[in-house]
Amino acid sequence: MSHFASAVCLVTTDGAAGRRGVTVTAVCSVSDNPPTLLVCLNHANAANAVFEENGVFAVNVLAERNERVARAFAGEGKLEVAERFARGRWRTLRTGAPVLEDALVAFDCRVEDSRVVATHRVLMGRVVAVSEPVAGSSLLYRARRYHFLSAQ
Repeated sequence: MSHFASAVCLVTTDGAAGRRGVTVTAVCSVSDNPPTLLVCLNHANAANAVFEENGVFAVNVLAERNERVARAFAGEGKLEVAERFARGRWRTLRTGAPVLEDALVAFDCRVEDSRVVATHRVLMGRVVAVSEPVAGSSLLYRARRYHFLSAQ
């Protein structure tokens, strides 16, 4: 699967169950009416249950400039949650899930459905708000390395 090139996203949540963020490449659009995204999170990591428990998440589509944040949320340096979030500037849209201010775009979602498929929990999220798109080159991941795709 490492040969499958994908956009790098940061999926975040905050709420009564706690704050969390993870770097993922398994994100896709399911529908535009209603706007719905699909996110796959490693089910073996018990901490990922917080996404379903909070019932909300944001998908932050990362730019080349966000590689340091992507690495931190992927576990590089084994930083604590607060240290990871200290690597970026955050705001919220409607759900309270953290949105990275300089991401290319962020989709604020409410969990509509959840199921376990193989090693991952698949979350379906209804998009309730979208950030203003920001210019930049897309951050990609392929063959266990970060790459970027120029917008030009």
